Amino acid sequence: MKKFLKYLLALIAFLFIGYHSVYFKKLTEVSARTSTEKINISQYTRTFWNKKLLPSLNKALSLNELIALLKTDPEKAFSTYGKALGIGDLKYFMVKGVGKVMKVNENEVALLSTATTENLVVNIATEYVYGNAVRDASGLINTNDFDNTSDFNEISAGINQIIRDEVLPDFKKRIASGDRIEFVGAIELNKKFLNLSDIEITPVQLKILK
Repeated sequence: MKKFLKYLLALIAFLFIGYHSVYFKKLTEVSARTSTEKINISQYTRTFWNKKLLPSLNKALSLNELIALLKTDPEKAFSTYGKALGIGDLKYFMVKGVGKVMKVNENEVALLSTATTENLVVNIATEYVYGNAVRDASGLINTNDFDNTSDFNEISAGINQIIRDEVLPDFKKRIASGDRIEFVGAIELNKKFLNLSDIEITPVQLKILK
């Protein structure tokens, strides 16, 4: 009898310890965590650039069309074409166009973007490429893919680095006043303090036309 009680108490102790040593989590939670932890920022950025961003550029809005709409119906322009990850007056737009280089400055290229009704001078950033304009204007990245804001912001840094390393060097070597260029890029506009005379484009594609 004593031997039986001894084994019974040992079994109870084993089951008690085993129960408190094992815990369960939803499979979706484990999968999400594992997926997030395995994100390679450099690889993610390159894949985003090649597989998502570049193929989407044909959907960019004509800069001249956007400017015309901003002058006649800014509310519609912002609600229809503007993109942002949060609530506020800042919106980002992916635009395209063709223009003539008026002046090549140290940090930017002043470009006359011609329209049927007016001429508009914009600046193509060629030195200080930073911020979230391209990432947010694309509308192609979901914040839920990231477990923290640090990783999410690193995507912007990676995109900007590709622009500095791959889009701008050859362009800066070859560009000259009087050249005609074709561009696609992102702009940031403030709905509350809209200033169409000081538009800076963060370039994604630049092509010097012959």
